[in-house]
Amino acid sequence: MEKKFKRTLVTCALPYANGPVHIGHLAGVYVPADIYVRYLRMKGEDVLFICGSDEHGVPITIKARKEGVTPQDIVDRYHNIIKNSFLGLGINFDIYSRTSSKVHEKNASEFFRKLYDDEKFITKESEQFFDPEAKVFLADRYITGTCPKCGNPNAYGDQCEKCGSTLSPDELIEPKSALSGSAPVKVKTKHWYLPLDQYEPWLRDWILEQHKEWKSNVYGQCKSWLDGGLQPRAVSRDLDWGVPVPVEGAEGKVLYVWFDAPIGYVSNTQELLPQSWKKWWKSDESRLIHFIGKDNIVFHCIVFPSMLKAYGDGYVLPDNVPSNEFLNLEGDKISTSRNWAVWLNEYLKEFPGQEDVLRYVLCANAPETKDNDFTWKDFQQRNNSELVAIFGNFVNRAVVLTQKYFGGVVPQNLKPEDVDRQALEEILPSKKALENYIETFHFREALKEAMNIARIGNKYISDTEPWKVAKTDMDRTASILYTSLQICADLAIAFEPFLPFSAEKLRGILNMDVAAGFDHRAGEGEPTVNFFKPGEARALHTVACNSMPEHVVISSEVEKSLSWNDLGSVELLAPGHKLGENTLLFAKIEDAVVDAQMAKLAAIKAANAAAAAAKAAAEAAAHIEPQKPEVEFDDFGRMDIRTATVLAAERVPKTDKLLKLTIDTGIDQRTIVSGIAEYYSPEDMLGKQICILANLKPRSIRGIESKGMILMAKQGDGRMRFITPAEAGTANPSPDALVNGAQIG
Repeated sequence: MEKKFKRTLVTCALPYANGPVHIGHLAGVYVPADIYVRYLRMKGEDVLFICGSDEHGVPITIKARKEGVTPQDIVDRYHNIIKNSFLGLGINFDIYSRTSSKVHEKNASEFFRKLYDDEKFITKESEQFFDPEAKVFLADRYITGTCPKCGNPNAYGDQCEKCGSTLSPDELIEPKSALSGSAPVKVKTKHWYLPLDQYEPWLRDWILEQHKEWKSNVYGQCKSWLDGGLQPRAVSRDLDWGVPVPVEGAEGKVLYVWFDAPIGYVSNTQELLPQSWKKWWKSDESRLIHFIGKDNIVFHCIVFPSMLKAYGDGYVLPDNVPSNEFLNLEGDKISTSRNWAVWLNEYLKEFPGQEDVLRYVLCANAPETKDNDFTWKDFQQRNNSELVAIFGNFVNRAVVLTQKYFGGVVPQNLKPEDVDRQALEEILPSKKALENYIETFHFREALKEAMNIARIGNKYISDTEPWKVAKTDMDRTASILYTSLQICADLAIAFEPFLPFSAEKLRGILNMDVAAGFDHRAGEGEPTVNFFKPGEARALHTVACNSMPEHVVISSEVEKSLSWNDLGSVELLAPGHKLGENTLLFAKIEDAVVDAQMAKLAAIKAANAAAAAAKAAAEAAAHIEPQKPEVEFDDFGRMDIRTATVLAAERVPKTDKLLKLTIDTGIDQRTIVSGIAEYYSPEDMLGKQICILANLKPRSIRGIESKGMILMAKQGDGRMRFITPAEAGTANPSPDALVNGAQIG
């Protein structure tokens, strides 16, 4: 028998505050979570919606180093960008806090200290990568190299962004420090580890036996980890940014971000509800749901539950962990480092008033079972062919005809027929399917059922043709439009979880005065805000979330005129009810708008290609392959290199390249034949000081005995020049004296 809970605590993965939120984050985590929370609240359930910025970890420090600022500068900037972007898309968390808060630092420190005092950790001394030039330990993300699986030369020590493979620094080909470019070395250091292997039997039963209902991608990944055997996992790092490890002998060490971050869910709840937070986290009447991306599954399903199990004290464990796959962009993996993304803050500026279009497309194309692709053409097509042509078209026809024939007042149901009843009855199966899909976290299918109600309305009004019936039978016309307006009101309810801005707009068109639907209660002594209309609710919530303290608590003591239960089952608009001002729900998106976005992506792709080419050229220039095989120093030492003066020079008859030179080495005079006539005339050579290899075995060239070889260097333009006595240094110079960035020949 399925357990009934009194309340539901919903958390969303904490986004890294090293950049804005993009469509991949939204489709994978935040839009589905917001749909779920809105649905539960419309049903009158007690819900708490928790999130915040993850402000510790290596990505933050990498960003700060690149920009030459402090990590605090980075997190302050992006925390506000992310928070305001969520609000702009209608994702209204009850609290959106941050892991750099004082509440969280205290909470995370105490959490670690309790496990430490209870001897839940083990200590291990291991070899960690160290940058000998920067003189710092390197987290995996600070190490780059060539991916062993796809050959990407810019893979990180923890992941290759090109192929998506999870890596370790030891697997990288030619690893180097992202700080200095030097090759890292391994140095011993001590850290604390959570022995996950000790919790493996419990995890096997809890996940594999008790939670077979989890989505297949989540269940499968957990099973793979468990079948592979769990190993102790470090919970501390050698870094200078984060929550300091609160024990003696831990100077220069902070809590590992994946130990620190999930505790943030608890900290944020405590910050929001300091007196009543325990009822959400330490009551078997509370249900905990984590919405995450697939790269966070192991941390939320294995690491964090093991932490809570080790801590004890009645903490609830996640009842479900819905996770989506990845969303790509125009056929390419979304990458923050390559700026290959659609950023939410930019979208909100470039598409004002079209927040719900993005919500709709990301839900309709959600990567629930496999990676999916976002394209601007699909974005345009779904808006124009579905939102405008189906949903918006039906509402507009129903309202315009009511205004035309009945002065904008809901008419009496004067002449009902079976077709009216049948249309309304079709809504109930869609409602039931919609509920089932939302409650099992299949939001893409749920959205299809909501849109199916709009299709029912469109077909109904097209089949009954009230504009024709009005010519002969106004009573029948009244019933048709009465029925059409009831379906419009149903759509205002059905789409509220998915398209809150459009649902609010529709309620305004229908003049439906509806409460916001937020319903959880504040604890004693905690602030309470009453919301009455949806528009007022959002305005008040926005103000509250952007002020201090950064939270708002909503009272359930609001008499709601509509709820989810009203969908398809009651007369939502009574005869005689005056409609509001009509306006189009959705606007068509023109080709020029999409072309501008495609041009923007093309410019990003060109910039990335140019940067990659420049980097490859720089690396090639810095890494010149030897032109000839290596020799031992002893081989070089056997060469008798001497300076000499050219006494005479003449061309060798019947040749274009050869000069016959008579030289004086100071010990003897000899003849050397050299192929330099295309660069130097005999006159150029007279009196010139040159270097020669004196002990080269003599050979006959065009009947002339040549005793030695002139040392010359080939320049970048292909011309030859002499190695001068100043470069050679002595009669027997060192190799360094002869190497002058040129090829000696």
